[in-house]
Amino acid sequence: MIHFAWPWLLLALPLPFLARKFLAASQSAQQAALKVPFIEDFMDTEPLSTRSGSQWPFLLALLAWLFLVIASMRPQWLGEPIEQAVSGRDLMLAVDLSGSMEAQDFKLKDQPVDRLTAAKWVASDFINRRVGDRIGLILFGSEAYLQTPLTFDRQTVMTLLNESALGLAGENTAIGDAIGLAVKRLGEQKANTRVLILMTDGANTAGEIAPLKAAELAAAKQLKIYTIGIGADEMIVRSLFGKRKVNPSTDLDEKTLIKIAESTGGYYYRARNAEELENIYKRLDELEPTESDKHYFRPRKELFYWPLTIALVLSGLIGIKHWGTL
Repeated sequence: MIHFAWPWLLLALPLPFLARKFLAASQSAQQAALKVPFIEDFMDTEPLSTRSGSQWPFLLALLAWLFLVIASMRPQWLGEPIEQAVSGRDLMLAVDLSGSMEAQDFKLKDQPVDRLTAAKWVASDFINRRVGDRIGLILFGSEAYLQTPLTFDRQTVMTLLNESALGLAGENTAIGDAIGLAVKRLGEQKANTRVLILMTDGANTAGEIAPLKAAELAAAKQLKIYTIGIGADEMIVRSLFGKRKVNPSTDLDEKTLIKIAESTGGYYYRARNAEELENIYKRLDELEPTESDKHYFRPRKELFYWPLTIALVLSGLIGIKHWGTL
């Protein structure tokens, strides 16, 4: 159906008639007279108003004004109502991009991949399931950056996550700054639930704020934090002396991550492989369900350019006729 966004502008329709009625016509400052002995040759017995075609400019002007008023009312085409789920939850995902995420101790489809690739693969599927949540993305290394503000556009969040690269935010790990940035962005919102999912494979080695201090600020703002420690417990490496087992997660500060989660009412999870990481996100789906109230919206398509184009064409015809009579 057609809907007018500003129907009150229809009141402007009689303005030209009011202006003609109440405003005095402009008069030339000097009148000239031409006296000729054969004045009768210039006399026209037919009044100007009844000449053939003399009314067309006036009628075209009326139509042009009508379509201009219609265009100013912003006609829109309203589509069928579309159901949209809104949960009232703001969810921020913070992903570690430090150099240690380059360790290839994960496997996807039996192929070794680095930790960041596995995190992207699992987190993208998680984001896609979060219908009704506003989702944001923080990337952190030596510093923390807001990559995506809170939005319902899950596809954009997934795209920007998948485009992130190791070392993009620096080689170190600023866990406290990432939490602080999430507190700043989520604390100002009026959502029913605020959640931060922080994924890292190391300890806080950079930044301006300590992780536990940032967690206190988060708790004060009722921001729940789920922390995920990522990295295998053992890994086979080859060297000049043959194969040997190493622990690639020696730098993971699990104690701090546990305290961060507990102080805000969240949980700490350990992901040693891609399957465990995927199960963690499924567990988060259970802890923060996507059940939501249903809202409806109707897509709108602007139509004002059609009457505006007609008004411009009619104005052009008036101008052409005017110049043709000069």
